[in-house]
Amino acid sequence: MVASMLPMAILLNYFLYGKVYFHQPRMFVIGTIVSFVILAFAFLIYGFVAISLRNRFPSDKELLKRLGICIAIFCLMSAVCISLILKGYDYFDFLGYEYSDSDFTKAYFAFVVINVFLTFLNEGVYRFEKYKATVTETEQLKKEYMQSQLLGLKSQMNPHFLFNGLNTLSSLIHEDADTAEEFLDHMSKVYRYLLRNNEEQLVHLSTELNFIESYAFLLKARHGEGLNIDIHVPSVDRGQMIPPLTLQMLVEHILNQNSVSKSRPLNITISSLGDCIEIKNKVQPKMNNSEDGWEVIDNIANKYRLLCGCDIVMKEILDERIIQLPIIKNKEMVAL
Repeated sequence: MVASMLPMAILLNYFLYGKVYFHQPRMFVIGTIVSFVILAFAFLIYGFVAISLRNRFPSDKELLKRLGICIAIFCLMSAVCISLILKGYDYFDFLGYEYSDSDFTKAYFAFVVINVFLTFLNEGVYRFEKYKATVTETEQLKKEYMQSQLLGLKSQMNPHFLFNGLNTLSSLIHEDADTAEEFLDHMSKVYRYLLRNNEEQLVHLSTELNFIESYAFLLKARHGEGLNIDIHVPSVDRGQMIPPLTLQMLVEHILNQNSVSKSRPLNITISSLGDCIEIKNKVQPKMNNSEDGWEVIDNIANKYRLLCGCDIVMKEILDERIIQLPIIKNKEMVAL
């Protein structure tokens, strides 16, 4: 406002009073201050109109339409503004000014040129800021996905998980060949999903749940009756979208935070509430439990804020912890 309206106030007074405006300090100071205050108020009105049009026509496809309407309105507003200023100066005999049509023409032309320039300048600044925000959000989203891949793959790809899986498979081969074959099938599905979907930003809920069923089978084979994972999601909700590995990271987080034993089974329930997926587990902290590992929750929460502008819900009721994840419909993402 200062950078544009202060020079405009000086130019306006030069059109009205001529060179004498610069030669009389009193006229220069008073005229500049009064004109600047009036133009600053007009600038705020122009800004309100510009923002309203931007909100009314936000799409990039409507850029020319938005600019055309904006410039047309500004031209009409400039005519009214200049007319009111000049008529007002003449009416109040401000610094001895008398109205003339030539003054109106010169001031109006200058106003229109400056307003058109400022309109394109503000649009350029707005689009540049929008571009920077998009780049920042995209980089942050990539960072969150890289972190989620590390968190999601850490438990599966580390030697302990692989060793435990192979050890369980070895035992099953001697005890139950059919179950061993099924275990191997689920294990291959788990690793196949990790290799195919670790670069995806969204997958269908049905795909994620099929993976969790295979992952749960491996955990169940290891922990036996000490772990129960129940999935209750109707087929009508399985066509929605969810970030890959989200459910797996939560299940792994629950296992890391709670004790698992035959005497005190850990019960995990995954169900659908229509607009969200609810993960519920019985809270039974380990004796040596620490606060480490909560970066998983932070990572998932940040990912949802970037994808759909939503927050996950986490709460505890009595001895149960409940986490609710919003379902993303039709790949409607904010950041992309």
